[in-house]
Amino acid sequence: MFEILEYTLEHQVPNFSECWWDHWIMDALICNGLGIYLGMITLKYLSMKPYHWRGLWTIPTYKGKLQRIAAQFGPHSWIEFDWKPTSSLTRWLCVLGLILMSSLLELNTFYLKFVLWLEPPHILNILRLVLMVFAGAVSVREYFQLLDDPNCKTFGRQSWVMVAIVITEFLVIAKFDYNTITKPIPTHIIYFWIGYLFVDLSHKNPSKSDRTILG
Repeated sequence: MFEILEYTLEHQVPNFSECWWDHWIMDALICNGLGIYLGMITLKYLSMKPYHWRGLWTIPTYKGKLQRIAAQFGPHSWIEFDWKPTSSLTRWLCVLGLILMSSLLELNTFYLKFVLWLEPPHILNILRLVLMVFAGAVSVREYFQLLDDPNCKTFGRQSWVMVAIVITEFLVIAKFDYNTITKPIPTHIIYFWIGYLFVDLSHKNPSKSDRTILG
C-alpha cells in the first residue's frame, strides 16, 4: 500500500522517486513482504506457545531464572486480532479509516523531513519514530477493542491522542509548505485510483443489517 502512495506522491516529495526495482523488490518484496511474513510466523508461534508462570525462586537453574526475568516484561497471554473487514460495511469502513490514518502517519514522516529540512539521522526523527511505535500499538489495541467488544462504547484516550498528533503534524506540513502538498496529481495516477476504488468497492458485500441501515 505504501509503495503505491510513494508512486502517487513522488511528484511532491523527491524522496519517493525511486527506480522500479527499489520500489517493488527491495521495499515491497524483501523489506515489507519478508517482514510481514516473519512477523506473522512469530505471532503465530507466540500465541500457541505454552507458558508456565512460576515464582522466580522456585526455578532451579540460573538460565531459567534469567528467562523468567525476561518474560516478566512480556504479556501474560497473546491475543489473536481478527479485524474481519468484510464482515459488514461498517466494519470495512472502520478498518479503512485505520488504514488511511496509518498511511497518513507514515507519510508525515517523509513530509516533515522534507518540509523542515531534517536529515534522516536527526534525533527528532528517531524520537518520533520510537514514540509512534509504542503509542501506535496502544492506540490500535484500543481501536480494536471498540470494534470487537460490544461492551466498549467509547473511543480510547490514547487513540484520540494519536489522531490529534497525526492531524497536528499534517497541519504543520500544510503551514510550512502548502505549495508542495497542493501540487496537482498526475492524470494517470488519478485514473489508477479510480480503477482501484471501483474494483475494491465492487467486491464488498454489506451485511443484511448494514443494507437495512443504508436503506
